[in-house]
Amino acid sequence: MASEVTPSVNLEVAEKLALSLSEALSSGEREEATRLCQELSELSIPVSVSIDSQAYPQESIRLKVGVEDAQSEDYVLVIVVVSTSMTIAELKEKVSQDFGFHPFLQRWVIGKRLARDRDTLYSHGIRNDGDQAFLFILSAQAAHLTRHQHNLDQEQQRLDSIMDSMQLLPRGLGGGGGEKAAPPEAQQTPPPLPPRVPNQTKPALPPKPQLGWACVLCTFVNKPTRPGCEMCGTARPEDYEVPDIYKPDEDEVQRIQQEELAMLQYEQAKQEERERNYLHLLATDDQDLILNTSETDCPICFSLLQPEEGIVLRECLHTFCRDCLKGTILNSQDAEVPCPEECDSKLLDREIKSLLTEEEHHRFLELRLSIAESRSEHSFHCQTPNCRGWCIYEDEVDEFQCELCKETNCILCRAIHDGMNCKDYQDDLRIRAENDQAAQQTKQMLENMLQNGEAMKCPRCDIIVQKKDGCDWICCLMCKTEICWVTKQARWGPNGSGDISSGCRCRVNNQPCHPNCQNCH
Repeated sequence: MASEVTPSVNLEVAEKLALSLSEALSSGEREEATRLCQELSELSIPVSVSIDSQAYPQESIRLKVGVEDAQSEDYVLVIVVVSTSMTIAELKEKVSQDFGFHPFLQRWVIGKRLARDRDTLYSHGIRNDGDQAFLFILSAQAAHLTRHQHNLDQEQQRLDSIMDSMQLLPRGLGGGGGEKAAPPEAQQTPPPLPPRVPNQTKPALPPKPQLGWACVLCTFVNKPTRPGCEMCGTARPEDYEVPDIYKPDEDEVQRIQQEELAMLQYEQAKQEERERNYLHLLATDDQDLILNTSETDCPICFSLLQPEEGIVLRECLHTFCRDCLKGTILNSQDAEVPCPEECDSKLLDREIKSLLTEEEHHRFLELRLSIAESRSEHSFHCQTPNCRGWCIYEDEVDEFQCELCKETNCILCRAIHDGMNCKDYQDDLRIRAENDQAAQQTKQMLENMLQNGEAMKCPRCDIIVQKKDGCDWICCLMCKTEICWVTKQARWGPNGSGDISSGCRCRVNNQPCHPNCQNCH
């Protein structure tokens, strides 16, 4: 039982000691204050010492406050009337009541220091009119402030204001407490209490619909039609819809009209710009070369190009000087000249022709044809000496009539043999090869093709045939024998089409005739 009584006795003693200490400090009794402090320390009970507000200057001062949030580029200056004894916590409550910023959202900086709630303005050097402080407003999300907590705090503030405004009745004669009872002549009969009215429960009213949307950052409730937060500029939530019952006020109507006018002017400006660009495009379409309109540097020789001294490529809009572009064309080893900036664009033919002289352009075209012929897989050059004609042949084409020399070339024999078929020409070639050097060279070329697998002899008539492209099925021009290119045998047996008794047996039992077979049927 003693352990249960001890705390209450200690608290009672501590209260008396704390009161005595306050009186000793106020009267300047140093020795008494020292003794009381020692006794309080022996009790090990938390004690707070504060200076009474009456000790501070009582006149109010005008504090300059710079207000800024995370979305602002500059602060807003406001004037707050305060007293030097006011704590930071009390200052936050005052700003919350005057401007609507919850205390959780406020961060005060005074004299380059972050102020704490228990600090006074006097301790931070706020003494005179015009002293400055800085207030930073956090977002509700950063301060972990929920709407529920905000509503509870507002309700508590309203209750506190109601309790402060209530006048309490004097305590009755039978009341307890440490006060003395008044003498009989001073006692008065208390007024009779009004009759008690039974409590009546009012019907619950439906919540009033909230017209507006709350900002997700600063929780400010904006008008429904505002596209962004009026306080911090945050965009309106995408899923919010303006209520049908909402009627904008005059300011809102004026703002909406101004926004519609600004949007209309913006669309008109865009349309005019598109029309100007289109007319400029039409004007430049007739020009072979587009000149630069502003000062720039050539990325190849780094020379300064004044307006209309450089060439702007149509494909990529890169700008170069004339000499660098001309050198790029003449030194190119490709049929298409790429942009010197190593992008994916190519120089157009009209640009190339305008940059070169007539002779240079003729040589460039010949070089382009030569490069294209050498890089084409199925190209054939005319066999007429010194003729520049050539073609790209297909599988079913066996002859090429040159447009330059008008001679008919046999693609199979790779020669010109007018009046003779392939068999007669090859027989005549073997005879002439003994004395004719040109015939000997042609015969040697055909033999090399046989050795390299580029040609074969027909299994029926023995003329040299070759496969140009496509599948492994070929047909002899002389005896019309169908041949399998892979096995070098006749496609069908002696009885013709469908006879698989000999020769190629491609796709018999769904098996290829050879591991390298590419369907010879």
